[in-house]
Amino acid sequence: MSVEKELALPAPAVTSSSSSPPSPLVLVVSGPSGSGKSTLVQRILELPGTMASVSCTTRPRRATEATGKCYDFVTEAQFDEMVRNGDFLEYARVFGKHSYGTPRKWLEESRKTGLDLVLEIDVQGALQVKKALPESVAIFILPPSREELERRLRSRGTDSEDEITRRLAKARAEISAFPSYDYCVLNEDVALAASEATAIVSALRCSTVRRQARVERLLASFGGKD
Repeated sequence: MSVEKELALPAPAVTSSSSSPPSPLVLVVSGPSGSGKSTLVQRILELPGTMASVSCTTRPRRATEATGKCYDFVTEAQFDEMVRNGDFLEYARVFGKHSYGTPRKWLEESRKTGLDLVLEIDVQGALQVKKALPESVAIFILPPSREELERRLRSRGTDSEDEITRRLAKARAEISAFPSYDYCVLNEDVALAASEATAIVSALRCSTVRRQARVERLLASFGGKD
């Protein structure tokens, strides 16, 4: 015979039903050039409720690139003016040649629409975002080995020997910064890495803090006192 017992659970730490929902997630994804971060960012953006930020850069536009899709291409003078106006959430000069920055407008758009914001930026920019927005979540994409990273860089067929050498040297410094990140995804098998990256986002969305408003509505539907 089964006996139904009264649950003796601690009272839920739920505030008043008027609490406002949390701000959308700010997801920062970075890793060495050739780690496959762009592919994984695209997989994250396939999740409903996400939006991408479009970085500004002063580097020349490649023939295959359309402005406003991967980057907004601006002049050095335009970039400097945006810096003076405080228009960037983060910015940096990469490889000592060209400037890159994430306009603050994408954060404002994310908060207005309620969509989780995904930033694909380098380690220097990621650390700036974490300092400005401690609640942001940083995901580091790790290549399986130095040899595989070099193979990927060479297989592109777009970089000079000097550029490849520079990217590999920078990769070591970038990987050394991984303790500053909240999560680390090993991209050896792209399908598995994509599954892990999207699972991180799903888990974050299921946190008790982010489900609190839903729990409050559910409790209210039962009537009575908490």
